[in-house]
Amino acid sequence: MTKTGAMIDEWYPVGLFSQLTETGSKTALMSEPIEVTRTPDGNAQVTSGDGRVLPVRVRYGHVWSSLGNPTKELFGIPEADQPGRSFVDVGVVRVRCSPLRAVENFLDIAHFPFVHTDILGAEPHTEVENYNVEIREDEDEVWATQVKFYQPQAAKSAAGGITTEYMYRVPAPTCSVLYKTCPPRPGEWDVITLFVQPLAEDLCDVWPWMALFDDVTPMTDLIHFQQMIFLQDRSILENQIPALLPLDPGMEIPTRADLTSVAYRRWLKRHNFTYGAQLVAQ
Repeated sequence: MTKTGAMIDEWYPVGLFSQLTETGSKTALMSEPIEVTRTPDGNAQVTSGDGRVLPVRVRYGHVWSSLGNPTKELFGIPEADQPGRSFVDVGVVRVRCSPLRAVENFLDIAHFPFVHTDILGAEPHTEVENYNVEIREDEDEVWATQVKFYQPQAAKSAAGGITTEYMYRVPAPTCSVLYKTCPPRPGEWDVITLFVQPLAEDLCDVWPWMALFDDVTPMTDLIHFQQMIFLQDRSILENQIPALLPLDPGMEIPTRADLTSVAYRRWLKRHNFTYGAQLVAQ
């Protein structure tokens, strides 16, 4: 097993397809230098530092690649093919934290009133109600359902405070998909994703992407709203101790609100997804 463990054979975002050029851009994947380019025929190509051509997929506005040999296809998001949605490439935010920490923070509900005050949460509405968490064996994914939380501004399209319902899905070690109440269409879900590129064990690029029903809000405003939310998270992420995500159950004491995090860590450990993790107390 290499230093990257089982995660070497997973798919990772490495750039926005719309921003590819034939001159290419240099980046990294799991501490290895890579280059992402657009070929003369308009396709995406990713090469390693030693010139090896890596596997490539283009989906959800992003280029995906792997240092290994993925045994399964990139996970599906059915809403990405649903007519009438606005597809929002939010851009990238570099964060000095474990890529696994970035995903876990995205799964955390309890921080809303304290980090995203008067937007995704507000006092005195701080209690996390009971919700369901499971590892779905057929899909091999972590799911949290029936998550409800009061939010002063659940989305850019929201006109006022509402109790928002969430579903969280973890289909890959550094990716999470959030389904939440769609203010303009209560019968539908807004989809907000977090695609994380592990640059190193303690450094990552975070690529949010959204599939929304919102025909009113300008694209620039949608992007700025989501960037604002994640930039509020960045300061928290960059100051977490330990820097890597602890997978030993005895290293941190979870609360009832942390059920999704507990399941995520258990799932990571089961699959030996340990790049960016701390296995034992130091």
